[in-house]
Amino acid sequence: MAHLLPLWTRSEHPRGLIRRVGVDDLAHSVDKTAPKHLLLTGATGFIGQAVLERILSGYPDTRVTLVIRGRHGSSAQARLDRLLGLPVFDRWREGAGKEAVAEEIRNRVHTIDADLGHSALELPDDLTAVIHAASSVSFDPPVDEAFRSNVQAVADLYGALLRSRAQPHVVHVSTAYVNGAKRGVVAERSLGHDLDWRAEMAVATAARGRAEQDSHRPAVLRGLLAEARKEHRGSGPGSVAAAAEKRRREWVDEQLVKQGRLRARVGGWTDVYTFTKAMGERVAEQMLGGELPLSVVRPAIVECALRHPYPGWIQGYKMADPLILAYGRGLITQFPGPADGIMDIIPVDLVVNALMAVATQPITVRPDPTVPRFYHVASGDRRPLTNLGMYQQVHRYFTANPMSKDGHGHVKATTFDFSGSARADGLLRMVSRAVDSAQQALLHGPRSTRSRRWQDLLSVTKTEVDALSRLSDLYGEYLQNEAVFRTENLIELHNHLPADRVAEHGFDPAGLDWTDYFQHVYLPALAGNRRGAGRRPRAPRAPRPLTASVGNRTVAVFDLEGTIVSSNLIETYLMAKLNELPRGEWAGELVDLLRKMPRYLSAERNDRGEFIRTFMRRWEGFEEAELRKVVADKVGDALLRRAHPQAIRRIRQHRRAGHRTVLITGTLDVLVEPISPLFDETVTCRLHVHDGICTGFLDRPPLVGEARAAWLVKYAEAAQLDLASSYAYGDSYSDRPLLEAVGNPVAVNPDPRLYRHATRKRWAVVDWTKHTMSAVDSMVELLS
Repeated sequence: MAHLLPLWTRSEHPRGLIRRVGVDDLAHSVDKTAPKHLLLTGATGFIGQAVLERILSGYPDTRVTLVIRGRHGSSAQARLDRLLGLPVFDRWREGAGKEAVAEEIRNRVHTIDADLGHSALELPDDLTAVIHAASSVSFDPPVDEAFRSNVQAVADLYGALLRSRAQPHVVHVSTAYVNGAKRGVVAERSLGHDLDWRAEMAVATAARGRAEQDSHRPAVLRGLLAEARKEHRGSGPGSVAAAAEKRRREWVDEQLVKQGRLRARVGGWTDVYTFTKAMGERVAEQMLGGELPLSVVRPAIVECALRHPYPGWIQGYKMADPLILAYGRGLITQFPGPADGIMDIIPVDLVVNALMAVATQPITVRPDPTVPRFYHVASGDRRPLTNLGMYQQVHRYFTANPMSKDGHGHVKATTFDFSGSARADGLLRMVSRAVDSAQQALLHGPRSTRSRRWQDLLSVTKTEVDALSRLSDLYGEYLQNEAVFRTENLIELHNHLPADRVAEHGFDPAGLDWTDYFQHVYLPALAGNRRGAGRRPRAPRAPRPLTASVGNRTVAVFDLEGTIVSSNLIETYLMAKLNELPRGEWAGELVDLLRKMPRYLSAERNDRGEFIRTFMRRWEGFEEAELRKVVADKVGDALLRRAHPQAIRRIRQHRRAGHRTVLITGTLDVLVEPISPLFDETVTCRLHVHDGICTGFLDRPPLVGEARAAWLVKYAEAAQLDLASSYAYGDSYSDRPLLEAVGNPVAVNPDPRLYRHATRKRWAVVDWTKHTMSAVDSMVELLS
């Protein structure tokens, strides 16, 4: 090979030093020579997992040190052990064998437990290469978090590297979209902006303090409190306060997200992710320039593997995936981008091959270690795919392989007319508003199996539509991309791979066959476990099987009305009152009850305790002795016939398991006497009695909402009970605090608001409604 290829030009070289490197030198630079000791960050992420697998399977002479953040009580080593059990490593494990895998991990893989952006770290002195692949995985995080992950973490890592005695080749993983909202050809070179990353980071870091201060303004707090009251009324003032504070923290994050997005777009970037990745590049250039050789690798939209570790491997869902799945499920009928926009997709294994080729390149072939080298790993230059081309592939696949429509037929692949992002966004907003209205109507409707089924479907639809709206907003700039990322440096490196390495380690996008990739690799992998109706409502959990209580430390707490019996305060009152009154006065009693019903309903909506106090006034004038006689003779039996057999059976199961059983109810003590033998403890309402006559007032405040939870906590402390292993059963949203106080909450015949909360929390939900005498039949039998 007599001719020479220049790697650098004078215009690219700030010091004007030109070195021409022979082809033989380049061939040597990307042969089987590998870094002896490589530092890898981001190993738990998508690209990082693929890089680690490639090192283990294809670079046997390379030792690797991983910077992993321990979290949730798991050390870095524990996270690595779990990581190595993922499917990405299956072929390597199977090929090497169990004993060899253990030996390889012991000898070749080491971890450093550190949280980049939050903590200092010390690095080995013998590193020969670094691949920094860690970054925020969110496109739209709060601005301070984005700077911490994508800028401060870079400074922490490279600062530690400069403090060590190592002289590695640093490969900084960025993104092609750091080039901003540019059109036309984009060269592989340093970014042309003059922003000071330190000043930008100082502003971003201080932003949370300002947003926190703003969140305490009275106007903001009043609005948040009103929202919390509307959502959580009935469960108690503590729940409202906790919800308001949660909303305040969310409000702060929302302000920081908005600030980051606006700052990015003012600077010419699509979002805070690309903005902070651009700042991270500048950190790398300024800190390492003149000190260590630096290569910046900028992938485009990284998607599932073409060949390695196996065709279709993917971890999680990437940028294009939710939109494609939404199309397959018939959720979107418009594409938020122009037909001729570039969809710059690149398979992850081509990215990994490029990273390893760059990292493998010996420092000796670099013209000047002080001059960074930039590489775009993108397909738009060599094998362009337009939005129209992608749509045609997706339409073809889902026409041949339609998704089922919740078990009833299949979703027909729709036709896009590419009418623009405005129309697509408008359709999503219209659907979102319709779903909001339907959800609110259901929350104020009756409880039934049908309403819960509609709640499930609307909840899933709302989640998906909101997610699509966010995706459309976030990715709209990407989908309208008209930039073509040039890849001269990348292809130059690829062209000098040894012949025996090209098939397995090549990374030239020109070889991509989009039809084969979409029809036989990408879309089958994406839709494989989504063959149904997409995000189907998750079936409510069944209650956990009961286990014997060790030391009698488990308690089972039950609400009464709606949970054990199908009656309520009004029904039990009528049972007793109409038995006492002459038939001629029944009509007057019923008319008065109906006349005051709006008042009772208003009290119930405002607070359960207020309703109980208001309604108990109707007992004024009752003779206590006569009330007890009516209950013993008639009402008690009627209430028992209104009890759910499943509830009685469950109470007895708890008793057989050695659990304490407790009844907490807003019903009068005299009315629960027929069912009280089933419980070790009963907590009821008690009417104030004077000279044997009920005054209509209570002897003590009713236990409702948070008061029930507080009582249970105190009771458990006194009896040395373990609430984490205990059970609670309730049917109303006002029972929420009680249910949240135990480890095994069960929503029984829940009202719409409790059902929504229970499904969000993945609580057990049961229907105890069979074989119970109806209210009408019970009343007729009682009064006949």
